Amino acid sequence: MTTPAPRAPSRDPRTPGQVLGALVPSVYAPTLLEFVGLASLMPVIPLLARDLGFSVPMAAALTTIFGLTSFLGPIPAGRLISRIGARLALVITGALLVLSNLAAFAIIGPALGGGAEAHHRLALVALLLVMAVSIQVWQLGRQSYLGTALPPSMRARGMTLFGGVIRIGEVVGPLLGAAVMALGSMAGVFLLFAASAAAGTVMIAVFLPPGEAGPEPVAPRGARRHRSSARIRLDRAVLDRMVAVGLGIAPVMMARVNRPVIVPLLGEALGLDPVWISIVFGVSAALEILLVLPAGTLMDRYGRAAVAVPCALFMGVGFLLLAVLGTVFADRGPTFALLALLLPTLLIGLGNGLGSGIVMTLGVDVSPVHGRTAYLAWWNTMLGAGRLAAPLIVTGITLFAPVAAAGAATGAVCVVGGVWLGRILPRVTPSGGTRGR
Repeated sequence: MTTPAPRAPSRDPRTPGQVLGALVPSVYAPTLLEFVGLASLMPVIPLLARDLGFSVPMAAALTTIFGLTSFLGPIPAGRLISRIGARLALVITGALLVLSNLAAFAIIGPALGGGAEAHHRLALVALLLVMAVSIQVWQLGRQSYLGTALPPSMRARGMTLFGGVIRIGEVVGPLLGAAVMALGSMAGVFLLFAASAAAGTVMIAVFLPPGEAGPEPVAPRGARRHRSSARIRLDRAVLDRMVAVGLGIAPVMMARVNRPVIVPLLGEALGLDPVWISIVFGVSAALEILLVLPAGTLMDRYGRAAVAVPCALFMGVGFLLLAVLGTVFADRGPTFALLALLLPTLLIGLGNGLGSGIVMTLGVDVSPVHGRTAYLAWWNTMLGAGRLAAPLIVTGITLFAPVAAAGAATGAVCVVGGVWLGRILPRVTPSGGTRGR
């Protein structure tokens, strides 16, 4: 059994509250604002598409834009950030979000309720493309900055708080969106997103430290040659470490993508009303938010495996239990149907809450300090492939088997991922080194 190496004491004189508090105006508050706007719009996209004349399959296919950009977008986003700097890249893409949503309100709004033409549908597709690309830049830029701004002894707490802020935005956003639509029309969510993105962009422009305002200084020619020759050897070691860790954490990403597909479909198969399915999701989301800070503290004190392994295993067992109970309690009445959906979903939520920020934390752990943005881009691309493949796997399984089989497959993959993480993570320190060296 590998004995953990002793950790060097943190030399940062600030308290955890001071470190995290200093990041509120530059990272956490803009993230909350962004995801409030994004989460207010995402549930409405299929409805907007149908109102504009898209067929049901075409409306559903629009959401694959986000999956494709999560796979194809990180590397170009990393190059943009490396070339012009994090702050400028975030401000530019934030401004694009504001302008695209204002344009969508002006173009798409009048066409809702009848009279939609081809250019209205193209406007919606263009908005989704701008959103998807901008989100990739915002996510990568802030992840890279947090990797530098957070002391290693507090990295997990800072990253899990980042994930927790995203979850809060995903809860608050749909509620605000519903209020806006109740007072006006569906087009009002464009204005809500524009306002929240504008506020977040201003905060980044004002509060992101000057050190993050521009690209890295250019090294002398001789130093660049030396760094290039050394980086060839470094690249192989770093990428091998990324793949080893990514193989274990990718099932968690796949489970997160599949949950909002499998749980509602299984709830419908059990005969539950959509209201009850939404309540199950809400209870699970509340549990996840409560676990954000404890999860970060556990990771910083006891290592990443102390959280990543239970996260994958709880989610895996939850999906397996969902498949079993969904089969056993079929046609047993609404009470059994609700229990069959609620209990496994709570277990999945427990695992997902423990894993708040785990993907971003591990990405920073396995990437070197120099050139971190480029390495994080590759990390996000690798996990984006899993995010893109997950719904395709569910679709393929449900063509030949009930949705419970898709849940069982997702659970089995997660359990395997948890076992693999338990083997590989104890060898990796938060700084990205290996204890075997």
